Amino acid sequence: MSRTTEPLTVGRVIGEVVDIFTPSVKLNVIYNPNKQVANGHELMPSVIAEKPRVDIGGDDMRTAYTLIMTDPDYPGPSDPYLKEHLHWMVTDIPGTTDVSFGKETVEYETPKPVVGIHRYVFLLFKQRGRQTVRAPASRDNFNTRKFSQENGLGLPVAAVYFNAQRETAARRR
Repeated sequence: MSRTTEPLTVGRVIGEVVDIFTPSVKLNVIYNPNKQVANGHELMPSVIAEKPRVDIGGDDMRTAYTLIMTDPDYPGPSDPYLKEHLHWMVTDIPGTTDVSFGKETVEYETPKPVVGIHRYVFLLFKQRGRQTVRAPASRDNFNTRKFSQENGLGLPVAAVYFNAQRETAARRR
């Protein structure tokens, strides 16, 4: 197991959300004010209210990517092969740019964890070509593996996740 995928395995992203893969593209997710997403770190719900800036690596602007943000713990720990909740999807993102250059297929939905700790996973997939990814029918009962298969995306080329839990009055101080 590579050192870049080890935190994804420990956090059960590999196994529950996607199969083991080899990261090959840089993915930077940054929430304001300057909070970079790092595997397994916790972010407060107040920090993740607005959509993040997401920079995509790669070496060619002609290559298109799809970004998926999903919550595999919604509404609570579930069968990993049945359902996730889709929080955001951007398709047709040119390599070496950021998500603002892509097509927001599913609008950003602010994560609102109610019970327990939730993992929010950003997955980047390389597309076969532009306009080859169809929007899912629903945010609920989303399945990353199934969606990837239906759209010919294969395994991800990058992933990062963070944890969040309900922000109580005591935790805000």
